[in-house]
Amino acid sequence: MPRKIDVEALCAEKGLRITDQRRIIAQVLSEAEDHPDVEMLHQRVSAIDPGISIATVYRTVRLFEEAGILERHDFGDGRSRYEAAPEAHHDHLIDVETGKVIEFVDPELEQLQKQIAEKLGFRLVDHRMELYGVSLDRKG
Repeated sequence: MPRKIDVEALCAEKGLRITDQRRIIAQVLSEAEDHPDVEMLHQRVSAIDPGISIATVYRTVRLFEEAGILERHDFGDGRSRYEAAPEAHHDHLIDVETGKVIEFVDPELEQLQKQIAEKLGFRLVDHRMELYGVSLDRKG
């Protein structure tokens, strides 16, 4: 799993003004081990400062996304979910029954993607892979 990213430090690097409310939102995002949507993020932020409205969370998330600090994902559950923009590329496997998101890196898969692009006459500059599955261990 990629190491934790300091969202507040990224804000400083991008020259964003850090208010107390943004600092709390950045802290919660930095500590997230999942990919929270805005409602989940608001619940966590409210536990620290009940005065932070969901509108503030929406505005801050949009600001962080526009600044390249956050990445937005749509894992097929109808909710935009967020993570701090990773320093290193990784892909996602989503458990469609629980919604759990597993991050992974596979060098062989990365090489195969480059080869496919080249075979089709392209140089790969970026990609995003999301795999969807159900656990083999789950009884049912």
